[in-house]
Amino acid sequence: MNVGEILGKPILHRQRVVAACVILLAAGLIWRVVDLQLNHNAFLTEEGDARHLRIEKIPAHRGMLLDRNGEPLAVSTPLASIWVNPSKLASARPAWPALEQVLALEPGTLEQVTEERADREFAYLRRHVDPSVAEAVDSLEVDGVHLKPEYRRYYPMGAAASHVLGFTGIDDAGQEGLELAFDDLLSGEAGARRVIKDRLGRIVEKLERIRPARPGRDVVLSIDRRIQSLAYRALRRAVQQHRARAGSAVVLDARSGEVLAAVNLPSFNPNDRGDRSSPRFRNRAVTDLLEPGSTIKPFTVAAALEAESVRPDTVLDTRPGSLKVGRHIVWDVRNFGVIDVRKVIKKSSNVGAGMIALDLHPADLWQMFHRVGFGTSTGSGFPGEGKGTLTDFVDWGEIHRVTLSFGYGLSATPLQMARAYAAFGNGGVLPNVSFVRTEEESPTTRAMPGAVAAQVLAMLEEVVEPGGTGRRARVAGYRVGGKTGTTRKAQAGGYSEDRYHSAFAGLAPMSDPRLSVVVVIDEPGGEEYYGAAVAAPVFSDIVEGSLRVLGIAPDDPEMTPSPVISIAAAPSERSPERAP
Repeated sequence: MNVGEILGKPILHRQRVVAACVILLAAGLIWRVVDLQLNHNAFLTEEGDARHLRIEKIPAHRGMLLDRNGEPLAVSTPLASIWVNPSKLASARPAWPALEQVLALEPGTLEQVTEERADREFAYLRRHVDPSVAEAVDSLEVDGVHLKPEYRRYYPMGAAASHVLGFTGIDDAGQEGLELAFDDLLSGEAGARRVIKDRLGRIVEKLERIRPARPGRDVVLSIDRRIQSLAYRALRRAVQQHRARAGSAVVLDARSGEVLAAVNLPSFNPNDRGDRSSPRFRNRAVTDLLEPGSTIKPFTVAAALEAESVRPDTVLDTRPGSLKVGRHIVWDVRNFGVIDVRKVIKKSSNVGAGMIALDLHPADLWQMFHRVGFGTSTGSGFPGEGKGTLTDFVDWGEIHRVTLSFGYGLSATPLQMARAYAAFGNGGVLPNVSFVRTEEESPTTRAMPGAVAAQVLAMLEEVVEPGGTGRRARVAGYRVGGKTGTTRKAQAGGYSEDRYHSAFAGLAPMSDPRLSVVVVIDEPGGEEYYGAAVAAPVFSDIVEGSLRVLGIAPDDPEMTPSPVISIAAAPSERSPERAP
């Protein structure tokens, strides 16, 4: 036997041993695979599903807010938000610079996220990004970075309707205004679906829908976006021109009580989250209270007419232009002499209104104020609505009764005032206020006899005629009427000598009133601060545009545009009403 034969035997033996081991190993693996598939299939399926099968939320589309003509006032648009799993993101450090650049993040932001939120599995990087940004992030395929479909609210009218509409938060839930009031209707209900995701968290297969998303309902508001827009522009011009602190205006359908417009300044842009400042959120026309001043006088007269203590032609001697009540003295801006009840409204006589109130039983005056809605909510459902104050008549002394007659000692919102004035134009019936378009007639309340309402309506029209305080409220081609008011603002220890509310409340067209409009300018600057000069022109602008928008035919085609009247030509508004 040679050496080759001797050495060949061990080599062959080792080859056989190795081959046998490989065969045994392969057989073992095959047996294990068979065992896992036959005996542990359910367990493996469950474990695989736990790592890749997910229940994903399907966001519900928020309903739209529409104006009364179906035009969109608030819509939700689909966007994506970027979120991360911090622990997984930490292992993708080489991709951080590119991700920070795409998302316009400060360098070091991702480092901070992974360190501060290392114990969490979820953290937002950016909310509501543009589709192009979301697509760029998705193309990076960074481990631990995910896209989440969401919605963002958009308001086409911007600042012009921000107070009445309000806005939603980052999660598309109502935060202010009608967005908050109707949040349950608008929100809908999120759905759910079962999906398979890859290791990067991307959906690779949609398996089944567990529960479909229920979209929110659209809400059709009473607002007319055309009237809302023109009212906002008219108010903004006046606030800027008179350097006023703020302003509000309400346009009400005198028949149905529907709010056609509610505007305020200063305003904010609800589309810009950086422009949302809480002091500017409130809808002043609905929430803020003020003493009505002379705009209350028509209701004082209405109470007296109903009690039959006066008639429109009843003569009152207001000489010498003052009225002594106990130790207090009430003044007119000048001595109007002997005037009838109509002239009390036309000239805005405090003395005349006080004399009428003193001749009334306190309960009669209180009942009239109460029936037209002062001291109670309008029931509009607007969040934070003010209801004003109206004390019980048993607590009234003579001087309190007198000051109430020309609008001091009670408070109301512009919306309450617009509703109260609607009763004059609605045959004495007080409409229910609504921010939603009404298809059917809603229940109403009779505030005064129809004959009384008609008599006061005629007096209001005289206010805008020559010799009246509200001539700047006139509208070419239309008969209008209303009442001016200029009140000193209350402050600690009494009333301010240089801070005012300037107001005008009125109706149009007087042949068949459709609109009840109230304008309030808060703290106008400069020499002009009377309701006749500051608020009445705004009323004229709003009413003129609104009547044309609504297609209401002129009821006074012979009337030509009134000339600009200097404040000196309106003697009864040369100084505001004063509380003694």
